Amino acid sequence: MIQAAIFDMDGLLIDSEPLWQLAEREVFSSLGVKVTDELAAQTAKMTTREVTQFWFKLYPWSDLHLDDVENAVINRVEALVEERGSELQGVSRTLSLLRSKGMKIGLSTNSPYQLIPVILNKLGIASFFDAISSSDDVKKGKPEPDVYLSTINKLGVEAAHCIAFEDSYSGMLAATRANIKTIVVPHPDRYQQDFSESHLKLQSLSEFNEKHLAALMS
Repeated sequence: MIQAAIFDMDGLLIDSEPLWQLAEREVFSSLGVKVTDELAAQTAKMTTREVTQFWFKLYPWSDLHLDDVENAVINRVEALVEERGSELQGVSRTLSLLRSKGMKIGLSTNSPYQLIPVILNKLGIASFFDAISSSDDVKKGKPEPDVYLSTINKLGVEAAHCIAFEDSYSGMLAATRANIKTIVVPHPDRYQQDFSESHLKLQSLSEFNEKHLAALMS
């Protein structure tokens, strides 16, 4: 019996990756970092701290502490979300469907806590979530399972009674390593990647329906 659904945030609920890319390019370039698309792609699913450390190792700067740079990136993303953020297709409908089935709903994200209420309130979906976990809660972010284990603990359910929605390979690994059945909704550019460890792959959350839910419960 499925009792809870846990969602990733960036790239699943909101198309925030372009906002992160812009913020990181602006902040790190201002510190003399030569941000290239090839290198930036390697940081796509890192935590903000990991991204800051990644660029510092390549192009050490002396003007600011890593904490200050990390906060500058987060603050810039927050401003961009307020300015440009919008819900990805099918988000509200899927949340409403799951809520109508009496399910608890959680959030497990590598994003810092500061951004979570900003994004959920911007999308008008904050009231759906019963428990939230950020990489701020745990020692290791995705692809390690810690952030999912944190959320299922807060929800008071067992992993076997949960499903997870993810958009990335690292997120899928985090959920499956927590022994949670996983639905992946990859970005179109990544749709052909190997997501064979997932239980279901969709092109959009708008495709998810009661038949899929019934199959996951079997």
